[in-house]
Amino acid sequence: MTSHFPDGYEMSTDPDRLDAATIHRWLSEDAYWALGRPRAKQDAAIAGSLNFGVYDIGSGAQVGYARVVTDRATFGWLCDVYIDPSVRGKGLGTALATTVRDELAPFGLRRVLLATADAHAVYAKVGFAPLTTTEKWMTLGEQ
Repeated sequence: MTSHFPDGYEMSTDPDRLDAATIHRWLSEDAYWALGRPRAKQDAAIAGSLNFGVYDIGSGAQVGYARVVTDRATFGWLCDVYIDPSVRGKGLGTALATTVRDELAPFGLRRVLLATADAHAVYAKVGFAPLTTTEKWMTLGEQ
């Protein structure tokens, strides 16, 4: 796989590399969609998902995260995408979204969805587009 990451950063899907405490802190304290999420709930979400960690090659520290809820056959939901504020502006969010897209491609998923309040431009760069037929979609739970 071709790396889309700027020099000094890498992505891994190895669950053993994930820093679950850091992921929980990022999401539960700073991500508008997951504020207050309990650690046990976050750990369960990680366990049930395809996870993507972004790492500083020099220090080994995790600096980004995304997860995909998927059956690896027909559908995927990209969520909990987060880049540490200290490294934002370096293209890591776009690189992460691009890598997720490329990693999912071999599954032949019919669709991959996501929801965002503020990062439409990042996802549009890698091919995501607004739903055009929203009348056929429904939700159970929060909107």
